[in-house]
Amino acid sequence: MQMRRWMWILWPAFLLACALEVLVFALVDPGDLNWRGEALGASRQAVYTVGFFVFWLLAMGAGALTLLLTLPAREINNPAD
Repeated sequence: MQMRRWMWILWPAFLLACALEVLVFALVDPGDLNWRGEALGASRQAVYTVGFFVFWLLAMGAGALTLLLTLPAREINNPAD
């Protein structure tokens, strides 16, 4: 059951991260990104990769919180039972 819950979080988060990656980087050129007034100094591929994992982590957090809110109180308070 625990593995199924992980898949309920990971798979939709992966799909959302893919969609966000396409949408964001269709509008933003990684070569034009600056940090504190200076160019990032990272390759475009590195920015795409980091961006994807940031989007994935944010979507996983949202999915995990949603799943937590759907659990009954007795399952949260007594997980070993």
